Amino acid sequence: MSFNWDEELKKIKERKLQEITSKKGDENKLSNEIEITVTDGNFESIITNTNSLVVIDFWATWCGPCMYMVPIFEKLAKKYAGKAIFGRMNVDENPIVPGKLGIYGIPTFVFFKNGKEIDRKIGAMGEADLEAAIKRYL
Repeated sequence: MSFNWDEELKKIKERKLQEITSKKGDENKLSNEIEITVTDGNFESIITNTNSLVVIDFWATWCGPCMYMVPIFEKLAKKYAGKAIFGRMNVDENPIVPGKLGIYGIPTFVFFKNGKEIDRKIGAMGEADLEAAIKRYL
């Protein structure tokens, strides 16, 4: 039995083509996810690979006000799915981006559009207040 190089190359080309075309659809994938885990590694691609509003919740597990905001953030993420991208970044696990952005208090909600910060809200707040900020930029 002989090895068929042409057939193997064809399979490799098809697999690579699938990888490339699936990456082109990343913006659609982002906007269809309800909530994204944001890290120091994927932060830049999340805020720059879309024209949508991006809202990132900077939080920590030990932060009481952060835990208070979780159900509010999740509810608004579901409500505005497809219109905005919602992500959460744990500041203890990802210290680089919060440091660069000057995040000193948590929870902090930072709003991005076209890769640029357009607003931020610091501290726990009611659902209506966070929703008003989201609506302002949609």
